[in-house]
Amino acid sequence: MTSKLPKSTAELMKMTWSDMEPLYQELEKQELTKMNVESWLASWSRVSECVDEQYNRLLVAASVNTADPEAEARLKAFFDGIFTQAQSCEQKLKEKLLESRLEPFGFDIPLRNMVAETKLFREENLPLIAEEQKLNTEFDKLMGAQTVEWDGEEKTVYQLDIYRQSKDRAIREKAWTKNMARYYQDRDAINALWVKFLAARQKIAQNAFKQDYRAYVWQKYYRFDYTPKDCLDFHHAIEDVVVPAVSRLLKDHQKKLGVEILRPWDIDLKIYVDPLGRDPLKPFETVEEQIQKTRNIFTQVDPVLGAYFQQMISEKLVDIPNRKNKAPGAFCTGYNYVRKPFVFCNSVGTQNDVSTLLHESGHAFHVFESAHLPYLPQLNVTMEFAEVASMGMELLATPYIGEEFGGFYNKKDAARALSEHLITSLMFWPYMSVVDLFQHWVYENPQLAMDPDNCDAQWSKLWDRYMPDQDWSGFEDYKKTGWHRKPHIHTAPFYYIEYGLAQLGAVQVWANALKNQHKAVMEYRRALALGATVPLPVLYSTAGARLAFDSETLRTHVELMLSEIERLDALQA
Repeated sequence: MTSKLPKSTAELMKMTWSDMEPLYQELEKQELTKMNVESWLASWSRVSECVDEQYNRLLVAASVNTADPEAEARLKAFFDGIFTQAQSCEQKLKEKLLESRLEPFGFDIPLRNMVAETKLFREENLPLIAEEQKLNTEFDKLMGAQTVEWDGEEKTVYQLDIYRQSKDRAIREKAWTKNMARYYQDRDAINALWVKFLAARQKIAQNAFKQDYRAYVWQKYYRFDYTPKDCLDFHHAIEDVVVPAVSRLLKDHQKKLGVEILRPWDIDLKIYVDPLGRDPLKPFETVEEQIQKTRNIFTQVDPVLGAYFQQMISEKLVDIPNRKNKAPGAFCTGYNYVRKPFVFCNSVGTQNDVSTLLHESGHAFHVFESAHLPYLPQLNVTMEFAEVASMGMELLATPYIGEEFGGFYNKKDAARALSEHLITSLMFWPYMSVVDLFQHWVYENPQLAMDPDNCDAQWSKLWDRYMPDQDWSGFEDYKKTGWHRKPHIHTAPFYYIEYGLAQLGAVQVWANALKNQHKAVMEYRRALALGATVPLPVLYSTAGARLAFDSETLRTHVELMLSEIERLDALQA
């Protein structure tokens, strides 16, 4: 079979179903024994990687330019011509391996996952899943086309972030309102897509004989180590511990700003407004500068990580600058046939861009560190730990963001950047609760959620409960449609609790690093190298952390973050 596999990426991208189908058929016909199961599994992985990498490269092409009709057409052709057939063949091979009762070495967790997948699989869901992916592309296209007029120039909504950090409150308000108005302009289109998303997902769950789509997703995401109730417990812990802590921080922020009330343009999760009237942090002028300084930081964290990042740059495995018709957000995906990552960002020159590239590079390092594992299913790390890799890297890199290490800032600004990062990290937990609880409500009440007005009302209710410190008077329409502006809700349902759990894991890794940076980095890398070969709690413990949902663990680490913020603020005096 090896001779029939592509020898290059160019060959791989030319493969059609007529090239792939015989490879699957050969695997299906082969008899499985103890002697050949590992070589058979390796061959299966290589074929699966062809499909996986072709999809990821097509997705990247459609994301870097959402206005490219050829890229969009090729992605749609993949779903129509390869995706459904490949998934059907993959299912047959899973069943073949499970029926053999053979257990390849290091394959316990993937086998557990395969059992879950096999129980969930329904042939009639394949066209629905393909349709869902096409809706994702439509959503990205809609969001990627959003631009506004600013002082006579066309700018993307991301490019307004710089103005939203201005020390001039009137400029911040102007930029914020333009941003919100542009999102709101697409309200009807987003609502129309939402109804289609929800209808497809309900049908997918019904076909799989699941109580609701949440139950379907729990099995799809391999959530064997925690339950929906654990999530609700975590949200209660956040309400108990984090919401009051954030309220105290924001009252101090309001006092320093000298305003009677905090408005949405005075502070945001990713748009930190300095309360002392200092200019926004300006970490870099060009993307080339961002890349160079980020490489310096990673080399200080660990020379191996620095070399990984340099390889990504040399091989053009990144797309960092924001531009019109680029999909929103940031992500890292794996090109698993060649065992390399690709990082996608939307940098415009803010501190948030620094954190985002550090974050996505953490995912990229996960790809590199686990590349030695022989089988594709061993790379399928669940997001609860994949996000520890990314959020952990944001914090492990913080000692080196100063100019003395080739980083971005002088000592005072480095302290300021970390303080801002910790403050917005604390603010994130309540926001995460809003996003996750909103989705629990949606999929427990799908008929109600089919009416976007009901979604607006539920989002507002949760927002007021977890994010009570900003006054949205006069902008209630923008507040209630906040769920429109969170792509995960639309394109990756229930993929958000992972960020909250992983942030607590990452803060534990950081707490270890404050005591011994080198040891913490080594534990981090050892955990990444395990891929998906051990259970989730073991991944956490290998990294020096614990998968936790309780108030006590959260309180211990929130207090550490608050004390560190106080120390860092003193350094800026």
